Amino acid sequence: MLKSSFTNNLIEAGCDEAGRGCLAGPVFAAAVILPIDYLNPLLNDSKKLTPAQRDKLRLVIEAEALAWAVDMVDNIAIDQINILNASILAMHKSLAKLSILPEFILVDGNRFKPFHEIPHQCIIKGDGLFLSIAAASVLAKTYRDDYMMKLNEMHPEYGWSRNKGYPTLEHRKTILRIGSTPFHRETFTVQIKDGE
Repeated sequence: MLKSSFTNNLIEAGCDEAGRGCLAGPVFAAAVILPIDYLNPLLNDSKKLTPAQRDKLRLVIEAEALAWAVDMVDNIAIDQINILNASILAMHKSLAKLSILPEFILVDGNRFKPFHEIPHQCIIKGDGLFLSIAAASVLAKTYRDDYMMKLNEMHPEYGWSRNKGYPTLEHRKTILRIGSTPFHRETFTVQIKDGE
């Protein structure tokens, strides 16, 4: 069972992103404030859940969270400011949209920039430790997946309905064969290794 809080007595917002390692599409981030002592035995790191579980949990999170928000930074900005800065910017944008100002921010990973002088804590693999970060990971992942499904309608040849923009062999081979789209990250290297 994941932990409900880090501080025990402060209003905490959990933050996570999705799409950092992709070759195409935006990076999405979410911020979620859950009730104190919130419990949900099904909630976990989005990577450990099936798409059906994530979709079901998204509805639960949106209904039961005290506040939640999702935002993104597109591939053009990612190329301009790099993926780390874009991920942090997406988290800041989601935090800014919350209807409740958090008193503490829990961030998945090991890098973050202060937001409005609110104390924060970076936690490696935090989406598998704290419910608020796990909830943010579910929202970021599901909203990004929905977005990539829409982009797939314009460019079905890249298989984004299956790979969501991640560097699968199919995706990389297609880029090398026919080139990129306006939604691809031009600063990301595409290679095919021997034996692939």
